Amino acid sequence: MDQYSETSHSGAEDGRLKLHGRVSVAQVEEGVQLAPRFDSDGLIACVTTDVTSGDVLMVGYMNREALERTIETGDAHYWSRARQVLWRKGATSGLTQSVVEMRIDDDQDAVWLRVRVAGSGASCHVGYRSCFYRRVRTGNERSAGHDLVFTEEHKTFDPAEVYGDVANPTVL
Repeated sequence: MDQYSETSHSGAEDGRLKLHGRVSVAQVEEGVQLAPRFDSDGLIACVTTDVTSGDVLMVGYMNREALERTIETGDAHYWSRARQVLWRKGATSGLTQSVVEMRIDDDQDAVWLRVRVAGSGASCHVGYRSCFYRRVRTGNERSAGHDLVFTEEHKTFDPAEVYGDVANPTVL
């Protein structure tokens, strides 16, 4: 085994999580060290799916702190690009995401969370279970009417009741 594939404790000596620097393609692609690549804004993309159904719930972004907190606590944390704040998913709504499994892609620039969602199971601030509650008509189907078709029949909660006066994070 080389130095990048041996099994060893990847945390710091004090027990805290340690993210490793990127030193080689072999380390990043074939090794056992977590060496994420954040983009120029300090973010890494995160795809989140329901652990039971496999449905995509959302795509979010994590900064270093969000990634570290997610790993350390087992609760999904994200960086809000719209509000420029770190947040624990479900802190306001109660619809927290417990991480069952976290994966990182081949070049360590994207994360996949498989989660169990508390409460109604919704992950979308609009009230739907998934943020992907509409599909886009493609090919021959494009002439059949509207561009978007709803894939979820109803919301799992009323955003006005849950969030009250909190500003909507959608940016126009």
